[in-house]
Amino acid sequence: MCSRTCVVANLTPTSSPPNFSYLCRLKITAQAQMLNRKKMPRIREVKNLVVPPPDVWYLSNGIPVYETNLGTQDILKLELVFFAGRPFERKKLASRSAAALMREGTRQHTSAELAEVIDYYGGSLSMPISMDMAGVQLHTLTKHFDKLLPLISEMLSEPLFPQEELDSFIVRNKARLQVDLTKNDFVAYRKFTELLYGSHHPYGYNSYAKTYEAITREDLVTHFQENYTSGNCMAFLSGRINDSARRLLDEQLGQAIPKGERKLVPNFEVNHLPKKLHEPIADTVQKAVRIGCHLFNRNHPDYNGMYVLNTILGGYFGSRLMTNIREEKGYTYNIYSAHETMLYGGYFYVGTEVGNEFVDKTVQEIYVEMEKLQQDLVDDDEMEMVKNYLLGTLLTNLDGPFNIAEVVKTFVSEGLELTAFEELATAIKNITAEEIRDLARKYFNKKDMWEVVV
Repeated sequence: MCSRTCVVANLTPTSSPPNFSYLCRLKITAQAQMLNRKKMPRIREVKNLVVPPPDVWYLSNGIPVYETNLGTQDILKLELVFFAGRPFERKKLASRSAAALMREGTRQHTSAELAEVIDYYGGSLSMPISMDMAGVQLHTLTKHFDKLLPLISEMLSEPLFPQEELDSFIVRNKARLQVDLTKNDFVAYRKFTELLYGSHHPYGYNSYAKTYEAITREDLVTHFQENYTSGNCMAFLSGRINDSARRLLDEQLGQAIPKGERKLVPNFEVNHLPKKLHEPIADTVQKAVRIGCHLFNRNHPDYNGMYVLNTILGGYFGSRLMTNIREEKGYTYNIYSAHETMLYGGYFYVGTEVGNEFVDKTVQEIYVEMEKLQQDLVDDDEMEMVKNYLLGTLLTNLDGPFNIAEVVKTFVSEGLELTAFEELATAIKNITAEEIRDLARKYFNKKDMWEVVV
């Protein structure tokens, strides 16, 4: 049977079935002969970028559940988000260490037993961690949700944080850090964020061997008890969801996660005076470059415009930085710009690695491209290209229940309404070249940029 869908008209029933595979091949061949491969397909306008609103309900301990009940396959994704990242820790690396070791044993199961049960039922468990948030993410067949959710409940109510697992964690990460510190781009990123925020800021401090060695089991227990509470948690459930799954979620997590209030974050001082750092490393043929400045999070009124401006400069493969510095000058294989957002701030930076002899020229050309955006209007063809690219990207974010749930999580956890997604799409469609130039003049000033070359 042909795997493609084909329509065959006026087939008279016979005693033997028609050769559908042969008929499909004939139809496909005819269609291919009619195609003009020299003519680009028509670009269609992306419309109706609206996030399907989730159903919101609450567990018995007050945790909000954002439910995206869509899809055709009997699979579920449960993601729990805790505001338990760096801004909420008492000791450096406590958030990352606690998140990593939660799955390494409970009072009822060892880490090996947990892994074996999850693997037996075809589930997938991960513990994503970001600057601000720590998560628990479970993918499973709907019919096995009742087998795997109790394990999540155990992890969130009675993790052991075994000392031997902590010791192994410290050894592994010290070894990985030793390797990473030989990479120019890794060192440059560390130096850049440390300069930008300061070595004592949650977003700016770096890990060292002694930082790992200072972590104790008591630090992990304290961080867990203070932050893994109902007031610090949101749940996102997506896929094919039935009443049994809802009931089970409340029976397990509505009881396992203790009640608690949302933690307040203290104010942190931020370095405001731009600095330049050139740090030589012996016996290297390339240097890593980071150039950037303080910016803002998604709540800022200029975020949507900056989303477009950053894309034009270095946010996709056809960007100006790639066209100039990679394709025309040949100074580097890869160069990009990014706008990183966190709960309590954000920053913009350009990153690349270049041969030692091209460093000065590359830095110069980066500023040249910023200045062009400040002085000249982006032409219509480039604006249309970037808008279509970004709208297509947003469109893929709404493809399937898991992607939709990811969009919901991103906006809700950062304190935004889901209409912010629609507003972003509208801003992309309607932004003008004059607005792009004004934003470049506002945020791409050389005097405000930090520079790091390693």
